[in-house]
Amino acid sequence: MANSKFSLLIIAIIFVFSTGIFRFSLAKSLPQAVAQIKQQKQDQDSEPFVGFNVGTDVSNVLSPKDLVSFLQTQKITHVRLYDADPDTLKALAKTKIRVIISVPNNQILAIGSSNATAASWIGRNVVAYYPETLITAIAVGDELLTTIPSSAPLLMPAIESLYSALVAANLHTQIKISTPHAASIMLDPFPPSQSFFNQSWNSVMLPLLQFLSKTGSPLMMNLYPYYVFMQNKGVVPLDNSLFKPLTPSKEMVDPNTLLHYTNVLDAMIDAAYFSMKNLNITDVVVLVTETGWPSRGDSKEPYATIDNADTYNSNLIKHVLDRSGTPFHPEVTSSVYIYELFNEDLRSPPVSEANWGLFYGNSTPVYLLHVYGSGTFLANDTTNQTYCIAMDGVDSRTLQAALDWACGPGRANCSEIQPGEGCYQPNSVKYHASYAFDSYYQKEGKAPGSCDFKGVAMITTTDPSHGSCIFPGSKKVSNKTRTVANLTQESSATHSLRFINFKSSRIDKGLSSFLAVVFSILLHIPFV
Repeated sequence: MANSKFSLLIIAIIFVFSTGIFRFSLAKSLPQAVAQIKQQKQDQDSEPFVGFNVGTDVSNVLSPKDLVSFLQTQKITHVRLYDADPDTLKALAKTKIRVIISVPNNQILAIGSSNATAASWIGRNVVAYYPETLITAIAVGDELLTTIPSSAPLLMPAIESLYSALVAANLHTQIKISTPHAASIMLDPFPPSQSFFNQSWNSVMLPLLQFLSKTGSPLMMNLYPYYVFMQNKGVVPLDNSLFKPLTPSKEMVDPNTLLHYTNVLDAMIDAAYFSMKNLNITDVVVLVTETGWPSRGDSKEPYATIDNADTYNSNLIKHVLDRSGTPFHPEVTSSVYIYELFNEDLRSPPVSEANWGLFYGNSTPVYLLHVYGSGTFLANDTTNQTYCIAMDGVDSRTLQAALDWACGPGRANCSEIQPGEGCYQPNSVKYHASYAFDSYYQKEGKAPGSCDFKGVAMITTTDPSHGSCIFPGSKKVSNKTRTVANLTQESSATHSLRFINFKSSRIDKGLSSFLAVVFSILLHIPFV
């Protein structure tokens, strides 16, 4: 038996040595691995996202440093600025937050009239900060065609001059250039298949779209289902505007394509695609640079409410993260920038103009979003205290199945909801499921998708702990809870050998597993 043990030990040593040689040869393929990582990064950058517009008409505006800290707390990764504020761009450096900067409308004339002015603008607002600050795009003007039509002839010259300056700086492949449009540039937008751009702008739109196609830049559109609903009350149902689940009879159907639309935003995006198609442009993606819902309005805007704003933005975020595309282009999900991050209390009437934000200027939430399954992203909780609980109205059988998964394959710590333990009462499937869901959610680090359980869980900022029952996500950690956690760690440690120096690669993991088996055998072979 001793000889068998010695033989196994020799085999293990030889395997380790030979694997080391293999690792040396593997290092030769490192450049290929780096290339794969870069490709993965590009793929990640192409994933649909939710960003935020950051306005400045705020009386108690955050300092750039505090703004960036707030963005990081809220897990916001994309923002759009209406200018190129140097202090904000400096504060965003090395944060990995991606930013669209803007050329204000009042600067289009100068930039469109002078290549030197355009080059100076790029040098001052882009080259000075990139790549430490991740500038992803330049928005040239904002709804210029519909707000300052007299400046329309200078739009393309401005865009082309800025692009030439990017080429000179060798940044034209990293930073895109486009211009945001109001939805009103599209005529006859429903059904979407009949939509077309206002032909009075063809002299601008056609060269613009050809430029966007050539440079791989998006068509930027500001799309507001709120205004579509307000202008078409009685025709467009509120539920369709708010992304609420619909019965088939309430879906909007395009009679020309027979495509079914369950929400107004998808119909607006597809109207833009059909409008481009009418000009023979089919390879430009729509980027929604503004969309949202006001939380307060005057007597003429009774649908500007906190509940509707919460519903729209919560469902919008879930819709984008679900990557479901649109009926016309199910393979492409448009990224969106919500209008807006902060209430701009200095905006002029109507009342709704000052109430589009998710937060007040001092960063306290206007309302709490209900974004199921998105982790800590935009929980609106500035203390980052979020919990995962069972949703109301879910039948007990479905909850029980989710509870069984959480406590079984999900490896949530469910010891506290066993009979006689601190969180057993009240003895209900819903309550026990909430505890198990939160245990799993906290164990997974509040990662995106860890509070879903096939749609029966939701994120909340209200601590569900009560009495002596402390939920896993609570800041109040009892001695008993801490002891249970330590016991769990000790227990798992006694049943597995941890090879902490082996990380990441499949070869290392395979080696770790092999050695674990070998040494486990050795440990159980007695010396004779």
